[in-house]
Amino acid sequence: MSDGARHVARPAGGRLLAMLPLAIAALLGGAFYWGLWNKDDRLPSTLIGRPVPEFALPPIEGRDDGLSSEDLRGEVSIVNVWASWCVPCRVEMPLLVELAATGSVPIHGINHRDARGAALGFLAELGDPYTRIGADRNGRVSIDWGVYGLPETFVIDGDGRIAYKHVGPFDRRALDEEILPVVRRLQAEDGS
Repeated sequence: MSDGARHVARPAGGRLLAMLPLAIAALLGGAFYWGLWNKDDRLPSTLIGRPVPEFALPPIEGRDDGLSSEDLRGEVSIVNVWASWCVPCRVEMPLLVELAATGSVPIHGINHRDARGAALGFLAELGDPYTRIGADRNGRVSIDWGVYGLPETFVIDGDGRIAYKHVGPFDRRALDEEILPVVRRLQAEDGS
């Protein structure tokens, strides 16, 4: 047998197997590229359309009214999860204060794992937009709400169901184009 006669045909599956790493690299590269340029940072919440988790939080030090799931029934409202140590919370606080001044929607706060007295100092410095604030000292209620980073803002319908969730600090565009349209639609549906 000559050297030329030894040529054995490769099965087609062998070529496909050899191409597999290249295909995986191309898919990973495409996902990475999409992640770099995708500006949609909304994360779906499994709680959208569901009742707010049952909870009852005491007030922060220096305030009289805490916050409970019962307080979130009967009217459309906004719930903002925040902390004094949260730098991005400082970014959105002027917009919350401005919104509260309009009186168009009640804004409630869940103060997440703050030191006693720190929350009140934060509000004294930046303004207090909250109708009611519950002190979530151990973070359990925030976990039940699906919070994993601060701040997070929720729109609650009149029946006490979560209608919208915004992760991270919101800016004027997000407030005007995402959050407030949901509030207005729900208020129109409720006849508020």
